[in-house]
Amino acid sequence: MQLNRTMRAATLAVLMLGLGVPYASADETCNSPYMSNLIKGQEDYLYVWTLGVKGMGDGSDKLVTLDVNPKSPKFGQVVNQVSVGGRGEAHHAGFTDDRRFLWAGGLDDSKIYVFDIHSDPGKPKLVNTIADFDKRSGLVGPHTFYALPGRMLIGAVSNAKDGGGVTGMALYNNKGDFIRKYDMPVAANASTAPALRGADGYGYDLAINPAKNVILSSSFTGKNNYMMPLGALMKDQAAMKQFGNTMVVWNLKAMRPEQVLNVPGAPLEIRWSLAPNEDWAITATALTSRLWLVKKDAKGQWQAKDVGAIGDPAKTPLPVDISMRADGKGLWVNTFMDGTTRYFDISNPQAPRQTYAKKTGSQVNMISQSWDGKRVYVSSSLLANWDKTGAENEQFVKLYAWDGKALDEKMNVDFYKLKLGRPHHMKFGAKGAQATAHAGAATQVAAR
Repeated sequence: MQLNRTMRAATLAVLMLGLGVPYASADETCNSPYMSNLIKGQEDYLYVWTLGVKGMGDGSDKLVTLDVNPKSPKFGQVVNQVSVGGRGEAHHAGFTDDRRFLWAGGLDDSKIYVFDIHSDPGKPKLVNTIADFDKRSGLVGPHTFYALPGRMLIGAVSNAKDGGGVTGMALYNNKGDFIRKYDMPVAANASTAPALRGADGYGYDLAINPAKNVILSSSFTGKNNYMMPLGALMKDQAAMKQFGNTMVVWNLKAMRPEQVLNVPGAPLEIRWSLAPNEDWAITATALTSRLWLVKKDAKGQWQAKDVGAIGDPAKTPLPVDISMRADGKGLWVNTFMDGTTRYFDISNPQAPRQTYAKKTGSQVNMISQSWDGKRVYVSSSLLANWDKTGAENEQFVKLYAWDGKALDEKMNVDFYKLKLGRPHHMKFGAKGAQATAHAGAATQVAAR
C-alpha cells in the first residue's frame, strides 16, 4: 500500500507537468523537481556538510552554516555548526520535498542525519538519526538524497555483504521510516530482459525527469575502493577494474529498470536540461574525463553518446561535479586533480565547447550555482582518503561572482584554519522561502 501511494504521488506529478501546471524554479539547478519552499532570489545561507578530521576541533562530521548574503554584516562568517558526534565520511545531502528538512549521509558508517532547517534557517538542528540504513536495506554508502512527494529516494554506492559496487536504492517516507529497497540490475539476473544485459549493478547519482517518466542512475565504485587511499587504489590493477561503466533508465511510475546504457569510466553526477521542451541529460565520467549526452533517438529509445573531452583525459583531471545552467545553455565542471573549474557552452549539447577555465584551488570538488547563474560556490574535499596531502591539502569554500566572462572571488572560508574539517556538499538556505501550492498538494497525496 505504501508503494502504491508513492506511485500515485509520482503519477500526479507527471500529470501536473503534462497538463501544463508549472513547477517553480528551484534555487539550485540540481535539486529534485518536486521541491517546494524555493529560493527565488539571493540565498542567505550556505549549508556545508563537512567531514570531520581527527584532532581538529571535535573531530566529528558536522553541518556548517555560512552567511552568504553580501548585505549581511556577517557575510562570509560561520553562523552555526551542528556536530553529529562522530566521523562517518560525510558526503552528500538533500532536502525533503517541502524543504523543511535536510537529510545528510555518511559513506563509511552509513548513518543518515536529518536536520530541521525551516524553524530557524540560520540555526539548523539535528532532529533525527537513522542508524540502521544498512540493516534495513542491505545497502551501505547512502549517497544521493532525492526528494519525491512525501518520500526520500536514496541512491547508495555499495552493499553490506561484501563492500563491492553492486548496490541499489532505498525509499523512505519523510518521517524517516524505511519503505523498501530497489536493486540495481545485474547482468546475471537479466537473462529474460535483453535491454538489461550488460548491467553491472553499480550506483551513484539519481536524477528524475517527471515529464518523461524517467529516473536516470549512474555508477561509481564500492566501499572497498572509496575507503582506500587514492594512491594505493590507483596502483591496484584489480581494484581499478571495480568501477561502474553504465547508466540505468528506470520507469518512474513503476520504479522498474528498463534499459542499461554503456557509459564507460564511472559516470557520476547527472543533470537534466531544465529548458522548456528539452528531453536530454548530461553526465561526466570520472576515470575517462568525458562528457556524455543521454537523449532519445529517432526511434524513441534512450541512447548515451560521448560528446567531448574535459581537459586532457590522458592526465586524468578527474571530473567530480557538474552544475548546469537553468536555461540548459551552460555547464560548470570541477576537476579534482588539477583544481580547475571549467565552463562549457552547451547550447548545442551534441558538441559542448569549453569557453573558460580557472584554477580555483589545489584541489576542488563540489560546485553549486545560483538559479540566476550569477553566483558560483566551490568546495574542496572529495573523500578523506582521496584528498591531497601536505601543502596541497587546502580545505575551503569559495564564492565567485560570474558575469559570463570570468569568475571573481568574493568569499574564501578556510575550513582548516577554523578547525571545521573538510567541506564537501553545499546547499542553499534562506530566511523567507515560501511553499508553492501545487507541490504541497503532491506531498499531501503522498502522505495519505
